[in-house]
Amino acid sequence: MSISKLMRPATLVPLILFAGLLAVPILAQAAGELFWISFFTRILIYAIAASALNLALGFGGLVSFGHALFLGLGSYAVALPAAHGIDSGWLHLLLSLGVCSVVALAVGAISLRTSGMSFIMITLAFAQMGYFLLVSLKQYGGDDGLAIATTSRFAAGVDLGGSLTLYGSAWLLLALLTGWIAKLRQSPFGMALRGARQNARRVQAIGLAPRRVQLAAFVLSGAICGLAGMLLANMNAYASPSTLAWTVSGDLIVMVVLGGMGTVFGPLLGALAFLGVEEWLKSYTEHWMIIFGPLIVLMALLGRGGLIGLLQRLDQPLAAKAAPAPPDAVVVQKGHV
Repeated sequence: MSISKLMRPATLVPLILFAGLLAVPILAQAAGELFWISFFTRILIYAIAASALNLALGFGGLVSFGHALFLGLGSYAVALPAAHGIDSGWLHLLLSLGVCSVVALAVGAISLRTSGMSFIMITLAFAQMGYFLLVSLKQYGGDDGLAIATTSRFAAGVDLGGSLTLYGSAWLLLALLTGWIAKLRQSPFGMALRGARQNARRVQAIGLAPRRVQLAAFVLSGAICGLAGMLLANMNAYASPSTLAWTVSGDLIVMVVLGGMGTVFGPLLGALAFLGVEEWLKSYTEHWMIIFGPLIVLMALLGRGGLIGLLQRLDQPLAAKAAPAPPDAVVVQKGHV
């Protein structure tokens, strides 16, 4: 990436934000405000989940209202083994990736036979099925949820139950995921996926199968969302069927749209704005939702292209100033050849 592109607001602001997030635990401990570590951990985890959804929604044009299913399955991939005294982080990781991948493959294969509103409703139906399945597990708490006594533990004493370890893991995962998505966006797969969103028939005409490309993106999206669920369970030391509620899927969609669909850094900005404004309003009034709803709508209407779109519009005058001046025009006067 060139220096000029690196210095543009749409790239520079997210990079500064990443660096600032890395300093949060140090500043929070210095100020004695450990709440901020927990709060920003939540932002990082939801940014991972929103990035996963962005892969299907922003790049693939798949409006999934059921991604809370994978967030919930990732949480229970930690809670159910922990209920039997199994605290192996590697097993939790394998279960969250494996279960969410298989379920996403089944959900995607069925849902992609439809499009538009039908696709939205089918993904929502699968999430609701998962919700009622977990509610029916009375031996694991039912609708009251399940407390996690032993969090995910890896080798060398790494335990995701520790606030600093969890924060660092979430930050690192989000950084790696963001870099991977930036590469994937420009890869042949990413271009085929974006092409399938714009015109599936043209993609099919050049010999590619758009449904298979979209299904692969949906499976990847579900698996990554399961990782976010695993981190969320370790943060809360608790798993609940409410994680699979349709409102959680709606929150993820708002984060993606607010940050900028189909962009690399959009989900992080969207999660930060969504959860930050929510927390700020909660500190002033218990009726914060009355203000929060219209405010989100207003931000979405004014910020076309999301927050990244606003930053890109700031790029334009800077790019115009940085562009080389055109050579002097040759003036041909009347009467001269």
